[in-house]
Amino acid sequence: MGEDTKHIVSSFEFDLQKLRDMIAVMGGLVERSVADATTALLTHDSELAARVVAIDPKIDAEERAVDQFAVKLLALRQPVADDLRQVVTALKIITDLERIGDYAANVAKRSMVLNKVASAYSLSGIGQMANLVQQNLKTVIDAAGEADPQKAISIWRADQVVDDLYNTIFRELITYMMEDARSITACTHLLFIAKNLERIGDHATNIAELTYYAVTGETLPDFRPKGDQTSAYVHIDPAK
Repeated sequence: MGEDTKHIVSSFEFDLQKLRDMIAVMGGLVERSVADATTALLTHDSELAARVVAIDPKIDAEERAVDQFAVKLLALRQPVADDLRQVVTALKIITDLERIGDYAANVAKRSMVLNKVASAYSLSGIGQMANLVQQNLKTVIDAAGEADPQKAISIWRADQVVDDLYNTIFRELITYMMEDARSITACTHLLFIAKNLERIGDHATNIAELTYYAVTGETLPDFRPKGDQTSAYVHIDPAK
């Protein structure tokens, strides 16, 4: 390998590391947003919730910056094989991270509304689900940064537990609303919050699948643990 070739390879490795670092920064912002949105919900902190909503545009800006850098790499470096896979996967991962940021902001918005509505429903189940989702998100962001396929697989498998918790919360909220019509408004917001958390779990799983593919070049099975059965009862659009 000539000196010019070595220089090109070394320079591209530097660019790939910069791409990974940019994703790590975006991932850190998203992880913080999910954690703060959860804290705001459980502690009825509208001020913290407002800060989560306010930071969402910054997450969007980070996504655009990573996207522009990745496209620049594709255009100027014209990577192939493993290198091309890493850049294309990065573009997909930032899309999942951006959606997670949106869901965190939505949880924060609904928590502010909940603070103005009386509700006797316990938040312990949603808190447990939120903590699990946060743990999975942190692990999968670490997996992506460390290029660790085993961590990625662990999150891919963990989605079933999140879905099981969501199903339980969904049934409890529906029952609660049927027993006390006065709880419908608060419980409806909680249904959307639970669905947002479930979707965050789904996107974390997507990142796990992408990370595994980026590192190994192999795809995980099409079927993955999936326990959300609430669509059999009612359709919920968590983005609204």
